[in-house]
Amino acid sequence: MTNFVLVAGAWLGAWAWDEVAAELRAAGHDVHPLTLSGLAEKQGVPAGQQTHVRDIVGEVERLGLRDVVLVGHSYAGVPVGQAAEGIGDRLRHVVLVDANVAVDGETFLSGWPSDEVRAAIEAHGGIWPRPTAADFSGQGLTDEQIARIVDGCTPHPGATLTEPAVVPRPLSELPGTYVKCLLDGEEPWGAAAELLKSDRWELVNMDTGHWPMFSQPRELAGILHESATAL
Repeated sequence: MTNFVLVAGAWLGAWAWDEVAAELRAAGHDVHPLTLSGLAEKQGVPAGQQTHVRDIVGEVERLGLRDVVLVGHSYAGVPVGQAAEGIGDRLRHVVLVDANVAVDGETFLSGWPSDEVRAAIEAHGGIWPRPTAADFSGQGLTDEQIARIVDGCTPHPGATLTEPAVVPRPLSELPGTYVKCLLDGEEPWGAAAELLKSDRWELVNMDTGHWPMFSQPRELAGILHESATAL
């Protein structure tokens, strides 16, 4: 039985996967959505990037999971990429959903214009403030879906975005799928483009925006199901 460990991106918690998790469970999988430290119901817990890596590895070990598909969305691609190495032979597959890719010595903010994010973190005492509804426009979401996301978001611990990743083994050596959401850019770029040069990684496109767990949960669940069953 495949065990999916689902980790959402910045500002989000396990709740973001509710619809996707329901679809995967209906298909017969065990599903474990995870809230990272400092977010959602874990607000107030001090967290750096390595805290989030330990959150993921610790959950896999605590539950005694094997045959694990690790799924990281957006920011969570960085700690998920590091955790994939940390869980060793428990790993079956990695899926990055429109995600940043963990690169040794690089931060979440590396490689893209991030001065505004850095300034916001400094101005708000070390946290990245919650987004507004305007930040989700043009991403294939209904007004109701946007309202749900904004209402559920919590401030994100800034240190997780500025600390460097520790990746002793390139992620390209592990089996994986990269899901590109086309409304958020037509092609993978930077580290994601480099990763996809590996013959161990597959690219899957979705005709939606950066938050497919809300805009197209059934379609995303289908892609995740295929990533586990096609191996």
